[in-house]
Amino acid sequence: MAGDTDDDMRVRRPGACGHRTVPHTADVRVEAWGASREQCLVEAVLGMVECFADVSGTRPTAMRQVQVDEGTDDDVLATLLDEVVFRLEVDGDVPVDVEVETVGGGLDVRMAVTGVESVPITGAVPKAVSWHELHLAPGPYGWSCGVTVDV
Repeated sequence: MAGDTDDDMRVRRPGACGHRTVPHTADVRVEAWGASREQCLVEAVLGMVECFADVSGTRPTAMRQVQVDEGTDDDVLATLLDEVVFRLEVDGDVPVDVEVETVGGGLDVRMAVTGVESVPITGAVPKAVSWHELHLAPGPYGWSCGVTVDV
């Protein structure tokens, strides 16, 4: 189930997906998991958005398509989240829903977005993605990732 917030690896079910934020000094730490790498990336984006905006019940007003070049798993995670931060800062776009598909030598990412002015802001807006303790990797329950977001 999207948004599943099980915080104990022992209770995560194979094939489950979700995300959560955890305390981190002066920043926000997002952890996400999914049955596939693509689903884990979707959850990472949704988790990052959830740390600063309430998009529940919000309808998207536009669709944005992003190509992410293939690289290491960590590179792909950082690039995708950097793109979300960039689009927020430059265009005021907040993802409401995300789809990620592996295509050829990279990822095709489709983000249903709305304007930042139309969502309640619930926390500090992300400024950058930190490489410190950033990871995306397969594990016994599927894929998981962790990232610290500078706010």
